[in-house]
Amino acid sequence: LKSVDIVLELVDARLPESSRNPQLAEVLQDKPSIIVLTKMDLADPAETKKWINYYESMGQPAIAVNSNSGNLKIIEKKIKEILADKLQSRKEKGIQNQKLRAMCIGIPNVGKSTLLNHLVKKNVAQTGNRPGVTKAQQWLKAGKDLQLLDTPGILWPKFEDEIVGLNLAFTGAIKDEIMDTEELALKLVERLQETNPEELMTRYKLTELNENPLDNLDAIARKRGAIMAGNQIDYNRIAGIILDEFRGGKIGKISLEKPE
Repeated sequence: LKSVDIVLELVDARLPESSRNPQLAEVLQDKPSIIVLTKMDLADPAETKKWINYYESMGQPAIAVNSNSGNLKIIEKKIKEILADKLQSRKEKGIQNQKLRAMCIGIPNVGKSTLLNHLVKKNVAQTGNRPGVTKAQQWLKAGKDLQLLDTPGILWPKFEDEIVGLNLAFTGAIKDEIMDTEELALKLVERLQETNPEELMTRYKLTELNENPLDNLDAIARKRGAIMAGNQIDYNRIAGIILDEFRGGKIGKISLEKPE
């Protein structure tokens, strides 16, 4: 922290609060920071706008970016706006070539490496649509005025709130290998039939939704041909389909959390 001017805290625009590591606030203390809502292309645009307004109203600068085409100008402009006094002080002291240093932090699979590669315009940060790809810290040059420190994604050790844990699992921040993906897909269907029934019905060509999420999961499996011998549902296969399509934004632009 001592070696950087500002911190970019990356969060998933679909679940901004669930994807904020609660231990970071006490570590950052008074260091200037910007909340960067990544993957805005996968979230409900109206909710993303509300989240930015919410954070700004709390005195916390925030911006939203599409991780697959990160806009360096938006980020640079926000950084210079927040550090205006520091830049002016350096100028008065005759310091030229004022390079700014920013640290990028966030939980696994929030899109740090993908965003950084767009900012530095080359594949210097290893990426993958799974958590835990970045293993070490590295400095990257973005534009002529900005240096970025990439850091590995870190989850906190225990989730006090089951909903937070589910939100993170739905988006792939927790490795599927340690999850019961069939149960997870069922929980996701249960959530979506409450919050986004139209998107769920449209994507899977359902004419109606049942109250029981398992009935809806079965109906989706039959529509997608996830059937084994004896007309049995292939729950492992349909779970993979639903989770992959949700994470890829194919079910719709869905926000799992709202500021209110």
